Amino acid sequence: MVFEDLMVRINMLLNDMENQPEDAHQVLEQIHQELNQMKATGQPLPDDLVQLERRLEREFEAIAKDNSAS
Repeated sequence: MVFEDLMVRINMLLNDMENQPEDAHQVLEQIHQELNQMKATGQPLPDDLVQLERRLEREFEAIAKDNSAS
């Protein structure tokens, strides 16, 4: 049941990100917190969520570099 609850929360976060892209960084932080909570309880991390977290981190790093170059 814990995994299903996580997936519901992640889906809600992704919907929020689609509806309010300006809050995408907050969504990344929440995904990161969910994954850390799973690590702390010894649960395996879903590969797709780990990949999503990495992709979002790369995107935010690229945006930050673009903004600092401007």
